[in-house]
Amino acid sequence: MKKLIPLVLIATLGISGVALAKHAQQGGFHPQNMAQQHQGGFNGGLVSATTVAQAKQLPNDSWVILKGHITKQIGKKEYLFKDDTGEVNIEIDHRRWMGQTISPDDLVEIAGEVDKDWNSFEIDVKSIKIINPVK
Repeated sequence: MKKLIPLVLIATLGISGVALAKHAQQGGFHPQNMAQQHQGGFNGGLVSATTVAQAKQLPNDSWVILKGHITKQIGKKEYLFKDDTGEVNIEIDHRRWMGQTISPDDLVEIAGEVDKDWNSFEIDVKSIKIINPVK
C-alpha cells in the first residue's frame, strides 16, 4: 500500500503536466492588456516595397513583399523573378519551398530581404506562397 500511494501521486502529476502543456499549445483568448506581454510577429511598417522597381531603390537588408512569377532557375538556389515593373534575381533556400511545386505560370508572393553588394542585387527569400495556381 505504501508503494501504491507514491505511484498514484507520480502518475497524477504526470498526467496533469501533459494536460497543462497541451492547453498551453492550443492558444485561446487573450485580453488586450495581455497582448502587450507576448512577444509576437508582424506589427506593421517593416515592408518597404511591393514591386521589383521599388525594391531596387531600397537599402540593403530592407524587407519586401513582391507578387509576380518565378520565370526560370539560374543556379542551385537562384531564380529569376518577374513582376510588371521588372526582373530581379532571388535566392530561395530549399527549406523555404515548404513542399510546394511552382511553375512559371503560377502567381506567387515572396517575402524576403534586399541583399545588395557593391555590384549585385537580389532578394533573399524567407517565404513563398502560391497566390493563383495554374489549373
